[in-house]
Amino acid sequence: MTLLWTIAKIATAMDCIRLLCDLIAANSVNPSLVPGAPGEAAAGEVARAAMTAAGLDVVTQFAAPGRPNVIGVLEGREPGPSMMFCGHLDTVGVEGMADPVVPRIEGDRLFGRGAQDMKGGVAAMIAAAAALAPTWRRGRLIVAAVADEEHLSLGAEALVGAFRADMAIVTEPTDLRVAVGHKGFAWIDIATHGRAAHGSRPDEGRDAIAYMGRVLGALEARDLELRSRPPVPFQGTGSLHASIVRGGRELSSYPDQCVLQMERRTVGGEDEAAVQTEVDAILGSLAAADRDFRAEARVTASRPAYRLDPEHALPRALGAALSARGLDGEATGMSFWTDAAVLAAAGVPSVLFGPGGAGLHSVSEFVNVPDVLACRDVLVAATRSLIS
Repeated sequence: MTLLWTIAKIATAMDCIRLLCDLIAANSVNPSLVPGAPGEAAAGEVARAAMTAAGLDVVTQFAAPGRPNVIGVLEGREPGPSMMFCGHLDTVGVEGMADPVVPRIEGDRLFGRGAQDMKGGVAAMIAAAAALAPTWRRGRLIVAAVADEEHLSLGAEALVGAFRADMAIVTEPTDLRVAVGHKGFAWIDIATHGRAAHGSRPDEGRDAIAYMGRVLGALEARDLELRSRPPVPFQGTGSLHASIVRGGRELSSYPDQCVLQMERRTVGGEDEAAVQTEVDAILGSLAAADRDFRAEARVTASRPAYRLDPEHALPRALGAALSARGLDGEATGMSFWTDAAVLAAAGVPSVLFGPGGAGLHSVSEFVNVPDVLACRDVLVAATRSLIS
């Protein structure tokens, strides 16, 4: 009996890591971030096959042409609560990486684009569903592998339009911590306007790039002020950074325009309107100091910050499952934005819980293999305690 149990345990672990390797090998770079990238279709097929093999009823929902959500459902024979596992299939780009879609294991680390963000969590949640399926008798389990989280969360938006649950676990990488909150964000375009002129005629020209330098200095001061504030529980402090700057036409001319694309990370109480007002005030102050300064700003996209009461039954169940394994079950927060905010806005209380690793969005990304297996086991234990 003990030997057979051990063999079964090893086999299920191998199945989980094999699934993770297959997901990494399926290039799913988000085409909204990298034009011409393939998107989630190949990874979606890997997820669909794994969910089907696990005994789930699987449907494919398209968030955009060629951009699938793959959703598996376990229906119990008896009525009961519904649980959702959710993770995204898309990744950021792979520029600068060597063999980004060739999974490579070194010790306890599995390398490849998306290994940590967040195909490790996707593999863990599908493997958890496979472990739950044979004895599932009550309530509903929804396992959703979605598109486009790395851009504007078209997948999660489509998901909540068709599926609801009483609670959700988003398996983003949290180092096996239970996260009940995270920041939001806003993307802002700022344009400064100069006057084109020959480079030899400074009296006629107005340098839009130099004007943008003033904007950057004022934004840097604002960032320092934001980060000096007391942190909001489970979210931290607001911040901002310059992302992309474009300006100028040729070396011998004064630039008549410069455009900055920036990001503002937000906390509770800071919405899109507040960010617009904040940036407008900065530009207004610069204009008041120089009548030739002209600039305007526009928020192009935003997502809200999120927080769940740490005493909610969902984080408590995950915390108890972690504590039973000698791991830290205390609630924490994450800095990055996630689909949990989309689910929560649709009325689905959500937490983040997933494996650890390193290299998010970098040229060397890995997930800790033991964490993927621990994540699977904790998902199983917590779900059984909540839906039994």
